[in-house]
Amino acid sequence: MSTATTTPSPRTASIAPAIRNWGAPVTLAVLALVALFGFALGSPHATARFRISADADAIKVPDVLLGTTVVGWITAVVLLALAAYAFVLTSRAKPNPRWLVPAFAAVWVIAFLVWVIGSANNPNVYFSGLVAGSFTLAIPLIFGSLSGVLCERSGVINIAIEGQLLAGAFGAAIVGSITQSLLAGVLAAVLASVVVSMVLAVFSIKYLVNQVIVGVVLNVLVAGLTSFLFSTVMKDNSALFNSPPSFHNIRIPGLADIPVFGPILFDQTILGYGMYLAVFLVWFGLFKTRWGLRVRAVGEHPKAADTVGIKVNTMRFWNVTLAGVVAGVGGAFFTLVTSSSFNKEMTAGQGFIALAALIFGRWNPIGAFFAALLFGFSLNLSFVLTILGTPVPSQFMQMLPYVVTVFAVAGLAGKSRPPASNGIPYVKE
Repeated sequence: MSTATTTPSPRTASIAPAIRNWGAPVTLAVLALVALFGFALGSPHATARFRISADADAIKVPDVLLGTTVVGWITAVVLLALAAYAFVLTSRAKPNPRWLVPAFAAVWVIAFLVWVIGSANNPNVYFSGLVAGSFTLAIPLIFGSLSGVLCERSGVINIAIEGQLLAGAFGAAIVGSITQSLLAGVLAAVLASVVVSMVLAVFSIKYLVNQVIVGVVLNVLVAGLTSFLFSTVMKDNSALFNSPPSFHNIRIPGLADIPVFGPILFDQTILGYGMYLAVFLVWFGLFKTRWGLRVRAVGEHPKAADTVGIKVNTMRFWNVTLAGVVAGVGGAFFTLVTSSSFNKEMTAGQGFIALAALIFGRWNPIGAFFAALLFGFSLNLSFVLTILGTPVPSQFMQMLPYVVTVFAVAGLAGKSRPPASNGIPYVKE
């Protein structure tokens, strides 16, 4: 008596259960419902005025007037349709197109702006100033996220961005105050941040200590040390130790008068212009040079890189150090541009927002740049809306940048894959 056996065909055997990530569609649905009930049904039935040009601008653009009710209903319908589309794609195990989340975010932001400005005591806002201020506030976030890109592309998790920015801010303040030199202040910021980076590199690469733990400890250490030195040294003699000079904007005549884009591209401090250069250099270095190929190889497959003669741990060490240089410039921005003094924990968690921008930007310098701009916009928006006197409580306005961070990373980023060997120490066999 023979026993019949059924051998699965290759076609059947190759079929595996599809993995569906419901995080993005659920988040989009929640935000779409917020738009429906808040911006459409809860419309203040007013008109929001967006001023595009200032009185001194050479090119005049008429103000944009938008009715809160019309915009609320149109955007709510569009958002619900985009959320439904995301659900359909996910149910069929298809990835969401790359344009979906940015388009949804843009429509939602427009709806929120029109609703909240229409609800304000003074329902008009200078839109060009709002955008330009967002770019300015995003500068340290961009430098911080670039620091994270350089580290994590080589396989080292950089949780210490907050500590690097804070150390840079402190170094720039105290040395800039003593020397009254902007160049000395920036160099001191870079040196202070590099010291933090080298401690991270030594413990995580040489002594194989858990990289997340080292980063957290460094953040706490730098916060405590700078707070102590601020209280014992800088506070008692602020004229000598806490009064650094400030960078002034370098305005390019004519081009700076272009509405919206002029203040962003042609009316910045030297650090602002340097931010654009840094984004380009990191992107070009990582994706267009032999050095970048080796860095990415070390982060993805260090053993294979080692077999072709690349010194894995040496490259990781110098990449972490270079990341400290970039973060130091971002730290100098706090005390040499934003304010002419150092305060305890003045970075206020922006290093962690930079880390979120790095993840949201999928470990790409260009993606991190735009993600940091999103968080910078939410930060500046919280300041502007508080001044306008909106019905939204000021406490919620202060929470806005961090709420955006949580939604962006947890819900909208989707399935982001870091470098394969990120956070894994390499021990040569």
